[in-house]
Formats: sequence, C-alpha cells, structure tokens
Amino acid sequence: MKKNKLIKQLILTTLVMFSSSMVFAQAANTSPTGATQASNSFYNVLLSNGLLFFAGLTMLGAVLALFHLLNMMIKVQQLKIYQEQGIEAYVEKVKATPSSFWMRQYKAWTNVVPVEKEDTVMMDHNYDGIKELDNSLPPWWVAMFVITFALGVVYLGYYHVLGGPSQADEYAAEMKVAEAAKATFAANQVNKIDEDNLEASTDPKDLAIGKTIFSTNCVACHLSKGEGSVGPNLTDEFWIHGGGIKNIFKTVKNGVPEKGMIAWSAQLKPADIYKVSSYILTLQGTNPPNAKAPQGVKYIPEEAKTE
Repeated sequence: MKKNKLIKQLILTTLVMFSSSMVFAQAANTSPTGATQASNSFYNVLLSNGLLFFAGLTMLGAVLALFHLLNMMIKVQQLKIYQEQGIEAYVEKVKATPSSFWMRQYKAWTNVVPVEKEDTVMMDHNYDGIKELDNSLPPWWVAMFVITFALGVVYLGYYHVLGGPSQADEYAAEMKVAEAAKATFAANQVNKIDEDNLEASTDPKDLAIGKTIFSTNCVACHLSKGEGSVGPNLTDEFWIHGGGIKNIFKTVKNGVPEKGMIAWSAQLKPADIYKVSSYILTLQGTNPPNAKAPQGVKYIPEEAKTE
C-alpha cells in the first residue's frame, strides 16, 4: 500500500512539473509587438515545442530515476527483512510476486539476457580472450533511432508533401521581420540626434514635414515665407546666432528667451526640430518681397573658410 501511494505521488508530481513547464514556455514565447510574425512561423513553433518536449522528458527521467532509487531502497529493506527470516522465505516471495507491467515491457523491448545465461548468446569470436556477445542494442540507442526516424517522416511529409515553407520562404519571412526591426531601430535613433551630428536633410519628405511645422509654429514671428517680422529674416545670409544646420538646430531647440523665442525642445521631438531646421535652410536666397533688413553677421560655412 505504501508503495502504491508513493507511485501515485510521483506521478502527480510529474504532471504538476510538466504543466508548470508548459505554462512557463507559453509565457516565454509571448512575443512583443513587431516580432509576432516570427513567433508564428512553423520553424519557431517547432523549435519551442521541441525544446519543451525534451525538457519534459528530462524532468520525467529525473522523476523516474528518483522512483527507481526509492524502489531500490524499498527492495533493500525488504531483502534485509527476508534475510532475517531466511533465504527460503525470500525465494518463495519472489516466485509468488507477479512481474509488473513496466518490467514485462522492459524485458520485451530490451530482450535482456541474464548474466548466468550469457553463454546462450556467446559468439565464436575470440580476440586474445575477449569474447563477443550477440546482445540486443541498448534501449536508449534504439529509442533515439526510432525518434529520429519518426521526426524524419514528419519533416518529409510537411515540407515535401504538404507544401511547407521552403528555406527561401523562411528566409524571406525572416528578412521581413529584420526590416521591420531595422525600421523601428532607425526611428528610435532619429529621436537621438543633436546639433553635434547633423547634416542638412534634402529628403523631400523631411522638407515637407519641416514646412508644415514651420507653418504651424514659426509664421507668427517669421511670416510664411521667412521674410521676418518680430523675428529676423531667414532668407538672407546674415544670422544672429549662427547659420548652418547645427546652429539653426541649436537655436530652435534651446530658443532665445531674451528675445521672446521659446525653447521648442519642450514641444517638438529632435527629429521634427531637425526637419524644420533643414526646411529653414531652403529659404535662403528666395528673396521674398518686403523682407526684413539683415541682422547679425554674415555666415560663412566652415568648408568655405578652408578653401
């Protein structure tokens, strides 16, 4: 009775551990936004399930090993009892005890030959006294062969019969995921720009966005064409706080509080400040009517100074 209770407890423990591992694997496989396509691919699902399967087998093997150890301890204890009662009582007990289902299956799968009967499988080969037995293959080797063969059948059926994705298809899917990740990374990097690593943008999309930002936030002081009103004229070569993309970006970012210009970094992202600064540079030389008189110092680019 104690032995049966122990077996039930071990089986229950195994089921709880395996269920916990499945829940953990499901939580670990929950992908964030942007990587859903990769997690849904057959390859990743097969890999995660395979790892889960082998993890479950490992835990099951550990529990079975513990069960075997406990079973051996019980048998040793029983052996001590029978030794005290006499060997005849032990022999009679062994004969009267039927073999368990698992023991019968183990003998059927492995075809185990007892040591005292090894002469029945002894081969004629004799190498300097070393003899060879015609034993069955080890059970673990046979199990690996059967599992490998079964996986090969599944692989063949899925990829070559049922039209599973080819290597080219999987490569294309992974490339799409990589491009999406690259675009996300680039978008995050854009917002890290500052006045020390800039070159004016000539991208029509950036300039169009910059024009929209200018029309929304800057026309009150610089007018729609940049000719200047409260703020200075932005279409000539003279600048109060320096020309060029780096100086303009810095001025828009930090503002000029003493002149009434706010620091736009509180309202605009660095990428937007960069785009509106690039747009402002396109206003130079447009010569709009009624432009405000030049203010500040004529700006000469650094590359022009070195020529």
